[in-house]
This record gives sequence, C-alpha cells and structure tokens, in this order.
Amino acid sequence: MPSPTRVSAPADRLAASLVAPAMAADAPSLVTRRRLTGTMWWSLALIFLLCIIAIFAQQLAPYPPNAQLDIIGLKSRPPSGAHPLGTDQYSRDLLSRMLFGARISLSVAMLAVLLSATVGTAYGLISGYRGGRVDAVMMRLVAVLALWSPVPLSALILVIGLTGWFEVSRLVRAEVLSVMQREYVVAARGLGASGPRIVWRHILPNVLNPVIVSATLGVGNVIILEAGLSYLGIGARAPTASWGSIFFDGSDAFQTTWWIALFPGLAIILTVLAFNVFGTALRDTLDPHQLAGDRAR
Repeated sequence: MPSPTRVSAPADRLAASLVAPAMAADAPSLVTRRRLTGTMWWSLALIFLLCIIAIFAQQLAPYPPNAQLDIIGLKSRPPSGAHPLGTDQYSRDLLSRMLFGARISLSVAMLAVLLSATVGTAYGLISGYRGGRVDAVMMRLVAVLALWSPVPLSALILVIGLTGWFEVSRLVRAEVLSVMQREYVVAARGLGASGPRIVWRHILPNVLNPVIVSATLGVGNVIILEAGLSYLGIGARAPTASWGSIFFDGSDAFQTTWWIALFPGLAIILTVLAFNVFGTALRDTLDPHQLAGDRAR
C-alpha cells in the first residue's frame, strides 16, 4: 500500500483538475472585470497616497506635530498661506498634526486588522477542519471571549486585534466546512494526502479570498473605532496626534474654529470610503458567484 507521501502529488494533480473547470465556469465577464478594476484603481490610489503620507509624515510636515508655535499670536488661526489647514487652540500647525495623525490612525487600523485576520484564520481553520468536539469547544470559547472586551489605555492595537478576530474565525470556519465537501478535497483525502497538506494546499487557498476582503473592509471599521476611542479619551492620548484626537480637540467649538474638526473628519470619511469601495470591488472581483447573481438581476 503506497504511503501518504507518495500519493500526495497525484492527489494534488487530481484536485487541481477537478477545481479548474468550476473556476473557469464561474469566471466573471471581461466587461465586469474592467468596470470593477476602474473602481478599484481610484480607491487603491487614494489608499496608496495615504500610506505614503503616513510613512513620510516627518519629511512632509512643516512643523513638529506638538510644537506650540506662538501660544498668543497663532492661537486658533484659520487656514492661511503660512498654515494651510490653520492652527489649533494651542497654536499647533494643523497640517503637521494631520500628517502625523495619518501615521497613528492607519498604523493602528492596519496592524490590528492584520493581527485579527491572522488569529481568526488560524482559529477558523483548526475549528472547521477538526470538527466534532474540537469545533464545538472552540466555537463556545469564541462566544465566551466575545463577552470580554476591555479597552485598556495601553496596547490599543493588541486589544483591537485580539477582540476583532471572532468574526474572521466564524467566516473562515464556514468556508472550511464548505470547501471540505468539494470533490478535490475528497479526492485528495481518498488518495491518502495528509491533513496538514490538505489544509495548506487545498483548503487555505480557497478561504483566503473572503479573509482578504474582510480585512480590507475591516480597516475602515477600525479607523472609525480608533477615532471614536480617541474622541472618548481612551485611544491616542494628548498630545499624540491621531485623527480622532484632533477631531476631539475641535468638536467643542465647531462654530468658531470649524477647521480643527472639519479636516480630520473629512480625512476619516475619505479613508473609510476608499477602503470600503476597494473592499467591495475586491469582493466582487474575487467572488464569481456574487457577480453571477448581479448579472442575473
């Protein structure tokens, strides 16, 4: 009787031959792909621009973010040639704080989503593949942990990441249970492929698409969460500049110093919109069944 190691390659070839026709049949039309690609490009360009701003904030900012330039003469000045976005009540240049705030807000969002996607994917893979008692215990543990969501003043990225992976794990688990019923996985198992090889070669590649889409959409959600926490005084602490904390600084006197809250608010809206549009277009591109439903309507 051949060993699992020797039959794993034939199992992979058979699995590939079974899945290829189905993927070709579900492929979206060229016109639809072009439309989605155009939508993705402008949102991706904005996301790329924001990342460049965050990375090179120190080189782009005309002043240090916390520098009080003139507490008397430059207090709460509206936008001008010297200060394109104005100054705040502490005479700090708002443009500089916005540039550095992009670094904080985007870093928190992306790192927290990366952490939650990694933990959630691993958890969902194990839970969905093992099944039985392991699946039941792990899903009950998710339900218990979902009730425990402290937001301490430190380690904001770690807290958001480790309390945001529950939905990812449920999504991955559902996808794993679906993929395990497909012919190529059944064939690979019948030909003796080992469990880790089946997970790595056949299950994981087929569950990554929804995880990528979920992570992309999750960045916008975390940006809003970070801004809300900063607004409540739980997120970035003064004088650290994040879009949420800057918005908080100007929210109490919007009628007189409207620019302090307006610009970070617009930055949050545009960033969330870019990530949501990109995530939605990415979902439609990677999910042929979604496109098929749209064409049917």
